[in-house]
Amino acid sequence: MKKYESIRIFKNPVLESMTHVHPIIPLLLWTPFVIFLIYRSYFALGYTHFEMIICAISGLLIWTLTEYLLHRFVFHLKPIGPLTKRFVFLFHGLHHDDPNDPTRLVMPPVPAILIMALIWGFFSLFIPAYYLSGFMAFFTVGYLCYDYIHYATHHFKMTGRVGRYLKKFHLQHHFRHEKAKYGVSSPLWDYVFRTVTGEKEEGY
Repeated sequence: MKKYESIRIFKNPVLESMTHVHPIIPLLLWTPFVIFLIYRSYFALGYTHFEMIICAISGLLIWTLTEYLLHRFVFHLKPIGPLTKRFVFLFHGLHHDDPNDPTRLVMPPVPAILIMALIWGFFSLFIPAYYLSGFMAFFTVGYLCYDYIHYATHHFKMTGRVGRYLKKFHLQHHFRHEKAKYGVSSPLWDYVFRTVTGEKEEGY
């Protein structure tokens, strides 16, 4: 099988290699983290089953909103100079230029850890420390669902009814409505914020 020819974005071979990720890496990286947080929630903090269910529902729901907001307002940020143009290209523009590169469909570990640390700090401002572990456990599960749904939309047939819908929804974002359909793991917030349809971006 011919090796996929990715777009090169760094001259430095070390930096370049860090932009390519095997799809199993997020699962190996974040599963122990999730297990630790759930264990801590139950056995160190003493969550009840009801409290864990609330953390699960809120963590997954807030993930879908975070995914939507990041995709719409950060990854599709309109560049205002060379630095922001480079930022948008590295984080998302590259994916639109080469949407089927199998090594660039999940987040590399270094930026993923940095972003998760920032998100943890942000949520710690609003969520009581007692509930933060449970919330972040399922927030991270939501992120993993996003990563693998995203990978699947580009590389698998997804023959089930839900799978076909999510695949069509995301591919329309790529090829018909780049100013719409920002949800990947869920279309919920596109319906809430009325971004189910939109224009193709020019020069993206």
